[in-house]
Amino acid sequence: MANLNHNYQNVPTTTVTRDLRKLEAETGNLYETIAIIAKRANQISAQMKEELHSKLNEFDNDNDTLEEIFENREQIEISNFYEKLPKSTLIATEEFMNGKIYYNNPAKTGDGKQF
Repeated sequence: MANLNHNYQNVPTTTVTRDLRKLEAETGNLYETIAIIAKRANQISAQMKEELHSKLNEFDNDNDTLEEIFENREQIEISNFYEKLPKSTLIATEEFMNGKIYYNNPAKTGDGKQF
């Protein structure tokens, strides 16, 4: 699996005020734009969760003592790293604004639009 974290360094970690006209300009419909961003945010969230679990599973050991569990600094560092990443909705919005999301609305004519 690709390491997702390198793509998110330029994404703000706090809420950003967006111009709704810019958000809806690409699709012509604000609600369609929000649906696209929401679907992408769900994908990003699932990928991040899977990546975190795979990294933490490397430390999974049934024979750990209580002291070893509390002293595992690597696990704590990995968890802290993922907690500090931008939220998936911010990442998806940034990707949409930069034209990095492929979407297809079958209700409209055409095959979709690749950015």
